Amino acid sequence: MTGSAVSSAGLDARRRRILFRAWRRGMREMDLVMGHFADQEIAAMSEAELDEFENLLEAPDPDVYAWIVGEAPAPPERDTPLFARLRAAPSAALLKQTRP
Repeated sequence: MTGSAVSSAGLDARRRRILFRAWRRGMREMDLVMGHFADQEIAAMSEAELDEFENLLEAPDPDVYAWIVGEAPAPPERDTPLFARLRAAPSAALLKQTRP
C-alpha cells in the first residue's frame, strides 16, 4: 500500500492536512502505522485529539517507533488514551510482530 485508502472528500482542511502528514512521515514503517491509524480515526477525532495527534506527528520517527514497539517507554505527556489506541491499532501490532 502506498498511501491513504480513505478519501479526504468531506473532511475539513485540518483533517485533510493531518491525514496527508500521517502518510508522509519519512520512515516507511511509521507512514504505514500513522497513516492507517489516521485513515481509521481522523473523521471521529475530537479537536483535543486532533491537537494531540498533530503534536505526535511532530515527534521524531525513531522515538515514536521505539514507543510503539516497546523499545522505550513513551514519555508521560505522550502516554495518553489516543496513543494507546495507536499502539493497539492493527498496523502497530503488525509492526511489533515483524521487527527483528
